[in-house]
Amino acid sequence: MKKIYGMLLTCICMLLLAACGQESAETENLYQVYYVSNSETKVEMHEHEMEAVTEEEKLKELIECLSTSPEKLEYKAPLAMGFQVLGAKLEEGNFSIDVDAAYNELPPMTEVLVRAAVVRTLTQLPDVKLVMITVEGNQLTDKKGNVISWMNADQFIDNDGNEINTYDLAKIKLYFAGESGTNLIAAYREKHYSTNTPMERFVVEELIAGPSGQVEGLYPSINPNTKIVNVMTKDGICYVNLDENFLTVVNNVSTDVSVYSIVNSLVELSNINKVQILINGEVPSSFSSVAYERNLDIVTTPEN
Repeated sequence: MKKIYGMLLTCICMLLLAACGQESAETENLYQVYYVSNSETKVEMHEHEMEAVTEEEKLKELIECLSTSPEKLEYKAPLAMGFQVLGAKLEEGNFSIDVDAAYNELPPMTEVLVRAAVVRTLTQLPDVKLVMITVEGNQLTDKKGNVISWMNADQFIDNDGNEINTYDLAKIKLYFAGESGTNLIAAYREKHYSTNTPMERFVVEELIAGPSGQVEGLYPSINPNTKIVNVMTKDGICYVNLDENFLTVVNNVSTDVSVYSIVNSLVELSNINKVQILINGEVPSSFSSVAYERNLDIVTTPEN
């Protein structure tokens, strides 16, 4: 009887070990392929069981996945979005993909999602450390003209681990200068923004970008060369740290109008009561050392 029990125990152990080994092998063959949502506001990860054996074959298989529409119709293959892949090359861990000029026609948000999906998918392979996309042999640039060189997966995740490619549609109230430069006019703007970007920074970025032209009578309230050093909110006070270009006014806009375009716009946010403006980390002597509150006395309507 003891021998029978011993044999049964041995068989069970062997079966368990075999099952564990099979599960481990299956796990090793699972890869994540990232696709772009039909709304083009996020990427979605789908598991893919790798059939290839060699690293070279695995790379080809992942490229094929990125170029083929997924089973779920609500997602798009990132390498099949209106442009053609002209070639690809792997050298010492650096994988470059060359695409045709149609790639430049992608909306900025969509282009970021395509890069995120491609880079995250391919850098799972140990042989692929960095990825770069070129357009007909030329280096890719963003909408500001900055060169986008070699990328890894970490570049698409912020410090909190949130994905940069999650976007929401925001409706914000912004205050721009009137024609005389002595008054402010409010206007609403709807725009997708990255949820990694704090809303208060997004507001300041949109103010610097200036009015869209959809509402007549609006003029820039802030020098467009102004750079944001940082923006943070604590205890209801938003600290907006800008560079010295903010002090150079444009279109005869008064300093008060520039200041209160920021203050009034930010105070529209529910978590902000006051705004302190800094220039390179310091309060200029001509500015109030006390945080600014909303000022509606200089706000008029387009009809006025």
